[in-house]
Amino acid sequence: MAKEKTKAEERKAKQEKWDEERAEFEELARTHDIKLRNKIITDHLYIAEILAKKYVNRGIEYDDLLQVASMGLVYAVDRYDVSKGFAFSSFATPTIVGELKRYFRDKGWVIRVPRRIQELSKKVNQVRLSLAQEEQRQPTVDEVAEQLGVSVEEVLEAMEASKVYAPQSLDKTLDTGMDDHDMNFGDLIGVEDENYAQVEFYDVVERLMATLNDLEKKIFVYRFYEKRTQISIAKELDLSQMTVSRIEKKIIKKFRTELKVKPKEKKKKA
Repeated sequence: MAKEKTKAEERKAKQEKWDEERAEFEELARTHDIKLRNKIITDHLYIAEILAKKYVNRGIEYDDLLQVASMGLVYAVDRYDVSKGFAFSSFATPTIVGELKRYFRDKGWVIRVPRRIQELSKKVNQVRLSLAQEEQRQPTVDEVAEQLGVSVEEVLEAMEASKVYAPQSLDKTLDTGMDDHDMNFGDLIGVEDENYAQVEFYDVVERLMATLNDLEKKIFVYRFYEKRTQISIAKELDLSQMTVSRIEKKIIKKFRTELKVKPKEKKKKA
């Protein structure tokens, strides 16, 4: 009885909360009251906090994530239609998550960079832009370093790190100095040999074939490489199909023994 009463109380509390939430959104849609809008945003800020925490440790500070999530919450409040009949949290969650993912896509670092370098990179870009406007030319690294009060090496490190914001396309054409030959970034990247994955397999097969006699080797090649039937192999070697079948089973047994593979147990019929 106590548990049933508790569940009933929980349902009642949820219903009352939903009724209050619905009444607020209906009033907001009718009056567009800024104070009521701010109250609704504040009341649901916990949703943004929960979702922002799920994206920490990905190269972006929690405070930045919370700001993005909060903006997503604001968008959700403005776009929510109470007449649809579903709870606000059900609408707000995917909206906020979408904003967070968009932020990672547009602003996030492709490669994780220390926070110190990220912050310095922003300052370097700001100073370079400011000096370029003042001097009507691109500033030197020394000038940027002097303006920020850091070493030239730190400026160079920050400038190099900032490149991960906009990775170069593999299709970008490089200047090779030859008019009749274009080269892309992709041309400079090695590719894995198509047979590389088979090297280990061939090594195992070669080692296992050393355990077979000449007849077994022939049957192995005919059966598993050339995919011939036992009947055609029997005719080729002047043997009976039963003999070929027996030798094939023997080969498989040897391979399983060498590889320490146990045959699958047959399921017992009920």
